[in-house]
Amino acid sequence: MKAEIITIGDEILIGQIVDTNSQWIGKELNKIGVSVYQITSIQDERQHILNALKEAQKRVDVVIITGGLGPTKDDITKKTIAEYFNDTEIVEYPEVIDNIKYLFKKINHPFNEVQKYQAHLPSKATLLMNRLGTAPGMWFYEDETVFVSLPGVPYEMRGLMTNEVLPKIQEQFDLPYILHKTILTYGQGESVIASTIEDFENNLPQNIKLAYLPSFGKVRLRLSGKDDNLENLKSVLNKEVEKLTALVSDIFVGYEDEGAIESQVGKFLKAHDLTICTAESMTGGKIASTLVSVPGSSSYFKGGFVVYTSKLKEELLDVPSLLIVENTVVSKEVAEVMALNARKKVNTDFAISITGNAGPTTDHNDKDVGLVYIGIADENGVEVHEYNFGKPREKVINKTVNKALELILRKNMKN
Repeated sequence: MKAEIITIGDEILIGQIVDTNSQWIGKELNKIGVSVYQITSIQDERQHILNALKEAQKRVDVVIITGGLGPTKDDITKKTIAEYFNDTEIVEYPEVIDNIKYLFKKINHPFNEVQKYQAHLPSKATLLMNRLGTAPGMWFYEDETVFVSLPGVPYEMRGLMTNEVLPKIQEQFDLPYILHKTILTYGQGESVIASTIEDFENNLPQNIKLAYLPSFGKVRLRLSGKDDNLENLKSVLNKEVEKLTALVSDIFVGYEDEGAIESQVGKFLKAHDLTICTAESMTGGKIASTLVSVPGSSSYFKGGFVVYTSKLKEELLDVPSLLIVENTVVSKEVAEVMALNARKKVNTDFAISITGNAGPTTDHNDKDVGLVYIGIADENGVEVHEYNFGKPREKVINKTVNKALELILRKNMKN
C-alpha cells in the first residue's frame, strides 16, 4: 500500500508556515501499514491541483489532500476536486450546518450564509464529519484509488484522520505490518558509522531496511521492517537491532522510543535522585531549555545562568577578571570556574558550563570560530572538554548542546 500526501496552500510554499501536517500523517499511515511514497506541496490553483491529483493517481493507492477547504474565494480545492471527478451535482448536508451553528454559538459568533458553502459537497464524496471545525472532510473512491480531502488546520485534520480516515483505510484494504526501531548514537559521523557496519548492512534480510538520520553530532540509525506476519516481523527486527547495537556499542546511548537524549538524562537523574544546573555563555540557555522541555524536569533541573558577557561571568559566577584577561573568555580555565561555581551556588550534583566562539566573529579573542569548551562538574571536581565544531553558528550551537548532554549521559552510564 502506497500513499501520497498533497498539501495545498501558498503559505507553505513561501515559508509562512511549516508543514507539520504531512509529518504527522506520514507517521500515522505508517502505523497501520501504509507507506508514504511522496509528499507534494502545491499552490491553491486549479490546474496545479488537477495535475497533482492525476499524477498521484498513477503512483499510489491512497491520496491524502490537506488545505484549501475554507469558505472564501481563495479556497478552491473542493470545487477543483469535483471537477477532477466530473461531478457537477452538489449535495447539502444539514448536519454540517447544524455543527457549524453549534460551534459558532459556543464562541458567540454569528452564523452567516457564506458558511452554508461548507455543507455543500460533491455527490461522489462521502462525508467525513468534522466535529472540531466548519470544513468537513471528503472521501472519494475512483478507479481503485482512495482520495481524501481534509482541512489544513492541524487539530481538525488530526481529529478526522484518527476518527474517520484511518479506520476506513484499515477496513477497505488488507494491510501489512510495518515496524521501526531507531538507535541513537552520539560522537561519530555518518560515514564512519557506515564503514563500521558495512557488512551488517549488506547482509540485512530482504524485508529489513536501514536508514541513516544524521543531525548535529548525532546519528540515528533506523531499522524498518515490513511483513504480513507481525510475530515474524518482530522476531527478525529484534535480532537485527541486537546485532546493530552490538556493533555501535561505543557510541550507543539508547533507543528513540525511550525518548531523546534529554529524556534519558532526565530519567537517570530522577531515578538516582540527582540534580543538575547549567552555566551557559555561547549557547544562551539552550541546554537549560532542552532539559526543561522534558515533563517532570523540575525534580532534577534546579536552574541555570546565562552569562553571555565577561561582566556577567564575573558578577554572577565569580569568574576572576584576571583569569579572563590571561586566558580569554573562551578557555578551559573559564569553563572550569563557571562549572564549579554554578554547582556550588545552586547546590546541585552536576553542573554543565559552556564557553566558546559560535561565530561569525570571535569577539576580540584569538580563538577560532567553532572552538568550544564544555565543563562538567560533580562531587569529584570538574572535567573540561575541548571541541572545534567548525561553522556555521547554528551548527556549532546545536552540536554543543548535543555533546554536553552526551557527556552527562556517558558519565552517568560509566558510574
